[in-house]
Amino acid sequence: PKKATALFKHPKASLERERKRKVSFFYRVPSSSSSHCIFFFFFLFRNNSHILKFLAHSMRKLCPNFDKEDGLETVLEVPIPEEMFTNMGSNAALRWQNMRAWMRAQRADHKSSHLAAGSSNEFMLLLKIVGSPLIPFQVQTDHAWTLPIKDGSIEASTAKYIVQQYIAAIGGQSALNLVSSMYAVGQVKMVSSDIHQTGESVNAKRTCEVGGFVLWQKNPDLWFLELVVSGCKVSAGSNGKVAWSQSSSGPSNASKGPPRPLRRFFQGLDPRSTANLFLNAVCTGEKTINNEDCFILKLETGAAILKAHSTPNTQIVHHTIWGYFSQRTGLLIQFEDSKLVRMKAKGDDSVFWETNMESVIEDYRYIDGINIAHSGKTAASIYRYGKSLNHRGKIEETWRIEEVDFNIWGLSMDCFLPPADVKKEQESEEQGM
Repeated sequence: PKKATALFKHPKASLERERKRKVSFFYRVPSSSSSHCIFFFFFLFRNNSHILKFLAHSMRKLCPNFDKEDGLETVLEVPIPEEMFTNMGSNAALRWQNMRAWMRAQRADHKSSHLAAGSSNEFMLLLKIVGSPLIPFQVQTDHAWTLPIKDGSIEASTAKYIVQQYIAAIGGQSALNLVSSMYAVGQVKMVSSDIHQTGESVNAKRTCEVGGFVLWQKNPDLWFLELVVSGCKVSAGSNGKVAWSQSSSGPSNASKGPPRPLRRFFQGLDPRSTANLFLNAVCTGEKTINNEDCFILKLETGAAILKAHSTPNTQIVHHTIWGYFSQRTGLLIQFEDSKLVRMKAKGDDSVFWETNMESVIEDYRYIDGINIAHSGKTAASIYRYGKSLNHRGKIEETWRIEEVDFNIWGLSMDCFLPPADVKKEQESEEQGM
């Protein structure tokens, strides 16, 4: 195709231009020649051809060349579910016409969602909360998983024992040690309610949208996510130095403090990081979830970490994480976290944002000897209070993994480059130091 969009790949686009235009994974190839970029594209999928085999049945990966009838079809940056494509119109011609309008709107940096302006802003806020939140802890994969169980309190020792049972249930340490990178693609269905003032009718309008995501990881500090739902796009990533996020309705934002892992990895996708995360937890009791008796492991974020992630205008008061591990299978079946942020307002007033997220993890299947969760549901609620205004909002994400694979050929550091504005901000901070 002759023209590129924020959501669709274009092999002739230069790296520098695309860095400024909310690029995709494949645009992050340092090449001045289109042939080099095309070669990289086919090299990656020639060596990982199974990645695309499933897409023809459950997710749409190609669209026609709208600029040239006999031109090559365009590869969608994020595969979309057939349901999302079907909802674009009553017949094939209308669907492609609407998709073309969607592409052009993205190219012009216009909001392409069919939602109303106010509703779209609220939906984007909730989509960011459930789609690309971060975990406050840095995960170190070089930590030993066989820490002495007798060291520390009984609660900490019990937690280490539970983690060791989890490692065995997930495939064993030897299988996990063979993983150097991973790839996942999935479908999502989002059901959200309008952000409404506390005390109003609970029968708030609910919106249901579908979409898809692509996720790449080389280690816990190198990852990249693209999520598209109802024409709204959220990108997030980490290059090992800074974590960042970006949406189709706003500029890029760098996260304060050291790079952190994506919460979605702990929803049954990255057992190695999950095991390392809960090695420092404590066992606080037991609970029955979906008729499954579970051990509860809890992590409290320390004051130093909270301070590192705070800004002059925002203070993270607390961030607590819970993991629920089945006593029968040893697997993680629920992941939960709660976060409270205090924001400075005019005068001495403050506004508080409390976010609670609960993910039920299901359908574990072995991929290359590693037990990976393939579906689940995440419910997120946001509560804003202070300055006599209290508001609540909710969003539920039902997700299904269509494909997971490990040790991806050709996945280099260049695949995790941040947007140009984040990179400039990072370079300025380093020079200031």
